[in-house]
Amino acid sequence: MRWKKTLQLVGVHCEGEIGKVITGGVVSIPGETMLDKMNYINEVDDSLRRLVVLEPRGCLQMSVNLLLPPTRPEAHAGFIVLQSDKAHPMSGSNSICVVTALLELGMVPMQEPVTTVVLDTPAGLVTARATCQDGRCISVSLDMVPAFVEQLDVEIDAEEFGKIQVDLSFGGVYYALVDVEQLGLAIAPENARKLADLGVRLRALIDSQVKVQHPLYASINRIAYVMFRNRVDGTTYQTCTTLPPGRIDRSPCGTGSSANLATLAARGLAHKGAKLTSRSTIGSEFRVEHLGDAEVGGRAAVLPRITGRAWIYSVEQMGVDPDDPLAAGFMLSDTWGEGSPGA
Repeated sequence: MRWKKTLQLVGVHCEGEIGKVITGGVVSIPGETMLDKMNYINEVDDSLRRLVVLEPRGCLQMSVNLLLPPTRPEAHAGFIVLQSDKAHPMSGSNSICVVTALLELGMVPMQEPVTTVVLDTPAGLVTARATCQDGRCISVSLDMVPAFVEQLDVEIDAEEFGKIQVDLSFGGVYYALVDVEQLGLAIAPENARKLADLGVRLRALIDSQVKVQHPLYASINRIAYVMFRNRVDGTTYQTCTTLPPGRIDRSPCGTGSSANLATLAARGLAHKGAKLTSRSTIGSEFRVEHLGDAEVGGRAAVLPRITGRAWIYSVEQMGVDPDDPLAAGFMLSDTWGEGSPGA
């Protein structure tokens, strides 16, 4: 065996969504801030992302979190979310995976009953409070970055579905939130393929018809995901986040649930102190709390807290043989969906 690169990864899933964590083998990524480092991956060199996410070493149904030293003194660790299309600034389920790995592997000292961990992300600082017992993270609560509405009830031409109403909201990344009843579908496991492909198509359509721009970060100016939602009752929402090139989030999605909370607050449906449940396609749940009000670049915002669970299931070494012709990775539409570029 003669590897030219060796990485150490820990397998973790949060409420069914895989969020592996790279714990060794990457010395540094250029950039002064975590946002700079993410932009370097997306704009200069994405070979690491392709290596760990694409086939034959990766698969569609996962993210990989690059653990890095923090760029801000108040943080314990920094991380960047690597996914099939690009590096992303923030993810609730992946933050829970990262905190669980940091504590259960002893990379950050665990204190019972609660350990506070501050994460440096491209979207800002995220404070996590892990409930710990007998060396195990029972659950992780995330004080998410402020979430705010960009536009409500935007009319979109959705081709064969006609005109639909879409909310545009930021919860760590930008979301287009769509009430799924407009499309004649239910959020259910048997509709996962239809929802995944439709979400990818709608993202492209919405992106061509509207523009978003974060008031503080110039590089955050695109819709990352389409989230389908369905109100079950006064405090419970079904959520289904669709990710390029064509899959659905197995977890209830932390950033998407934050973005949804912002839309509810803007409509007067969720006030400070409100506690909601966000339920995924497979039935797993996050608790969503409205901690209070905030402001982002002059825009009214809310402070969400997301609580969920994660489990470590593997420890692995990944390497690249210098003669491997598929070292750059590939994807095929049979598993990656209609949105796959086939590259």
